Amino acid sequence: MSRKVCVITGAGPANGRALAEKFAACGYSVALLARRPEPLRDLERRVRGARGYCCDVGEGAAVADTFAAIRRDLGPVATLLYNAGNAVFGGFEQVSCDQVEAAWRVSALGLFLCGREVVGDMRAAGGGAIVVTGATASLRGGANFAAFASAKAAQRSLAESMARSLAPEGIHVAYVIVDGVIDTARTRALLPDKPDDFYLRPDDIAESVYHVATQPRSAWTFQWDLRPFGEKW
Repeated sequence: MSRKVCVITGAGPANGRALAEKFAACGYSVALLARRPEPLRDLERRVRGARGYCCDVGEGAAVADTFAAIRRDLGPVATLLYNAGNAVFGGFEQVSCDQVEAAWRVSALGLFLCGREVVGDMRAAGGGAIVVTGATASLRGGANFAAFASAKAAQRSLAESMARSLAPEGIHVAYVIVDGVIDTARTRALLPDKPDDFYLRPDDIAESVYHVATQPRSAWTFQWDLRPFGEKW
C-alpha cells in the first residue's frame, strides 16, 4: 500500500520542521514547499523521505507546476498543511501597497491556489484534510497589523467558505489559530528573559495539527486556538 502524501507550505526550521517530522513519523510521504532552497535542503536532510520544492505560493503558474511535480514524484495529495505566512507589520499609514498585496497573496491567494490543486485528489480518494496555520490577527486588527491582519482575516474567511463547501465530500478544512510567540532560537535571543512556558513549542503545535487532520468525521473541528497558558487573550 502506498504512503499517503502530506504537503506542507511555508516549510522552515520551526513549525514547518515540526509538522514534517510528525507526519513523516506517522507514515506520510512529505512534500515541503518554500520560496528559498536553503531551508528545504536542511529539512530534507533532517526528515527522512521528505522532498523539497521551491515555490512561491502566491504565483498561480508556480503552484500548478509544483503540485504536478509532487503528484508525479509522490502521488496524489491526501493532506495539505497550509503554513505559509508573511509577517509584515506596521500601521495603516506606514505599510505600502506592495506590502499589503504581498501579505494577501501569501495568506489568502496562496491558500486558494493550493486548495484548488489538492481538492481533485481528495475528491477522488473520498476525503482529505486541509489545515491552515492561522493567527489571532484573523479575528481582530491591531494598530500595527494593517497588512498582516487584513490578510489573515481574508485567509480565515476563505478557509471557512472552503470548509462549508467541501465538508459534504469528506474534505475537512480546519483553521488553527496560533496565539503566542513560537519557540525558536531567534525569538529566544530577542526575548532572553522569558521563561520556557512563555513560548509555543513547534512540536506541540504539530501534535495538535495532526490530531485535527485525522479527526473522525462525526466530530470535526473548524477553528482551534493554540496558546500557552500565560498568553493574554
